[in-house]
Amino acid sequence: MGLITQILTLPFAPVRGVGWVLDQVVLTAERQYYDPAPVRKELAELEQALLDGEIDEEEFDRREDELLDRLEELEAYQQSLQARS
Repeated sequence: MGLITQILTLPFAPVRGVGWVLDQVVLTAERQYYDPAPVRKELAELEQALLDGEIDEEEFDRREDELLDRLEELEAYQQSLQARS
């Protein structure tokens, strides 16, 4: 960029800055949403609750199916990201 272009586009700098911040917020939110670690942790806690007798087998199966479906979704998302790269 030339000096004149930089001077002429200077009033738009705050807009570009806000756009960058919003991009960073979206990226961070996506990383947190698609992170498999919390789902794996919840699976482990669910199994412990079953072993401790806090939930019955039916409740365990239902919630385990939900969590395993979520893990499959996360893996599919990770694979789609790798395919784009």
